[in-house]
Amino acid sequence: MGARTPHQNRGIALVYPGKPSAPDPVAEVGPVRFRPASVIGQARLDGWVNRLILGDSLPVLRALLDDHTVAQRIRLVYIDPPFSTDHEYRGGSLRTATVSASRRDPKAYDDRLAGPEYLEFLRQRLVLLGRLLADDGSIYVHIDYKVGHYVRVLLDEIFGQDHFINDIARVKCNPKNFPRKAYGNIKDMILFYSKGKDRVWNGAREEMAQEDIARLFPKMDGEGRRYTTTPLHAPGETQNGPTGRPWRGLKPPRGRHWRYDPEELSRLDREGLIEWSTTGNPRKKIYADEVVGAAKKRQDIWHFKDPAYPSYPTEKNLDMLKAIVEASSEPDDIVLDCFTGSGTTLVAAELCGRRWIGVDSSPVAIRVARSRLVAIRHISAFRVLRAS
Repeated sequence: MGARTPHQNRGIALVYPGKPSAPDPVAEVGPVRFRPASVIGQARLDGWVNRLILGDSLPVLRALLDDHTVAQRIRLVYIDPPFSTDHEYRGGSLRTATVSASRRDPKAYDDRLAGPEYLEFLRQRLVLLGRLLADDGSIYVHIDYKVGHYVRVLLDEIFGQDHFINDIARVKCNPKNFPRKAYGNIKDMILFYSKGKDRVWNGAREEMAQEDIARLFPKMDGEGRRYTTTPLHAPGETQNGPTGRPWRGLKPPRGRHWRYDPEELSRLDREGLIEWSTTGNPRKKIYADEVVGAAKKRQDIWHFKDPAYPSYPTEKNLDMLKAIVEASSEPDDIVLDCFTGSGTTLVAAELCGRRWIGVDSSPVAIRVARSRLVAIRHISAFRVLRAS
């Protein structure tokens, strides 16, 4: 299943100057070769060797389409592409890296593309990523508010509106008090799309914060345990079954039935797990310490702040990438990031037991990513390749 073309997507397309009338990047990319490299890490039993590739992502992705071990086998793509900021980013030591780094620091990358040129740069790579994805694969595109609306239309055009899953707001930093005449910006966005109707999904849950516990379990018993209460009846009237019979002289409200049979209701009452209101209405007690361990479903606002002292200018939160990898791939699946940067996606994939491919055009990024990967104990085998 290839990536969709605009006419397959009910005419949804982003129009900009210079966009090809028959936009197929495969025909525009010449052959690429990879220089051989020694293997780092411990060999896998299946013979797979992970890859960290230095080179322009467009010809590299095109070359991967000809690799039968990769094409349409990628289960998850996460990319954090340039944001069209018109900045030059420097830094790249394992201690510090910022946009305001000293001119003596090595240049990490240029983010100078803007307007139609930037959009076409991104569109070409998104088309190839769509073709590399497995039919049940997913793609996460991390972008900012200045260009995110354009990128979403591109993704609708390539993957289809019906394959849009989430627009995730990621809180990236603490509030700032800049003098700009506007509201402060503390978030960026992650656009989540699937390749096909079915996709790998393992669910996504997170631990409850103390403020969540206090809000969801507002009551406290004599022992100081937090709890809340829920109704003992549910929609649906049962005429003949035990859950429709009276209990303690009470019948369930009209059109409803007891959630439990009378014997179970009596047991709950004996054990002090039913709270009676002043009007004689029974409700079941739910204690926080009995359910908090199960965590709560992750919503579409994420609080994953980036490292205070990054090893690369655009380094992302490792816990965030692990959450994405665990939710949208299985162990041994292939994870691809063609804007590797500091290598956080690859580190997350390695720690979660996935195979991975990373690509970046910056030698600084490749050096930083390699160092982070080598630091992982019992690292799986990988090669650092140079595309030419």
